Amino acid sequence: MRRLAVFVAIVGVLAPARAPAHFILVSPASWMSQDSVGLPEKLGPCGDEGGGTPTGTVTAFHPGDTIAVTIDEVIMHPGHYRVALAVHDRSELPPEPTVTPKAGDPCGSAAIENPPRFPILADDVLPHTQPFAGPQTFMVTLPTNVTCTRCTLQVIEFMSLHFAPCFYHHCADISIENVPVTPPPAGGASTTSTTTTPPTCPSPRCSLDAVVQGPACASDDIPAPIRRKLERAPALLDQAVTSPPAKAKRLRMKARALLTRAGGAALRATHRKPPRLSAPCAAAIDATAAALADQL
Repeated sequence: MRRLAVFVAIVGVLAPARAPAHFILVSPASWMSQDSVGLPEKLGPCGDEGGGTPTGTVTAFHPGDTIAVTIDEVIMHPGHYRVALAVHDRSELPPEPTVTPKAGDPCGSAAIENPPRFPILADDVLPHTQPFAGPQTFMVTLPTNVTCTRCTLQVIEFMSLHFAPCFYHHCADISIENVPVTPPPAGGASTTSTTTTPPTCPSPRCSLDAVVQGPACASDDIPAPIRRKLERAPALLDQAVTSPPAKAKRLRMKARALLTRAGGAALRATHRKPPRLSAPCAAAIDATAAALADQL
């Protein structure tokens, strides 16, 4: 009995913690409903173990778009993320990467494709060994030579310090279509385009207005604290243009902090009960605010 107790104690020390990692696909909208810890997500390719309800949501993009992908890792394990695209059928999605076990860790490391090759769009995204402070957004560029009316964007999480299987899975149904434009009639008279294209914005204020007033946030009533940050940041940048260098630097730093806080507040607003922002709107605000902050 004493020898058995010692053996059990040793196994307990060597075995990785059993706490599962979970993540929620915030944006693009998931093809399946997700509970508070992201289930269903255990079976590939898209979290197919059952327990959710199909959302029917198809998010529209254009060839070559750089899109924002937002995840919320609600239970942490060291690891990273991979993004892949299936154009016609989910059977086109690549298999899970090869896993190399390490002593005491069945999920020691996973093969990473660098550079990624289609159908993989990005690999080794958000590598981490510590918990994130909140939802994370990263950018992925869609192929310029692919179109589809309903294809699958897959996001998988690799987890080390975990019992096999070593991956969780979410998918979004998306479309990738060229923007149709109605040609002008004979005689050169202008006509209305069938699709409104986003404006080319020369200023931060224009970029933020385009998001707040654009299709992603069309059905949202943006909370006043977030709206004030989005309005105050470009006002500070406008003031910086005519200020002495030292003051201009301080104003840009304040604007950057406001943009960062606005993006974080937008993502957190999706998790309120009831949510105060839709996931597509929050992701669009966060991605635009982050892009502007990186320029300051």
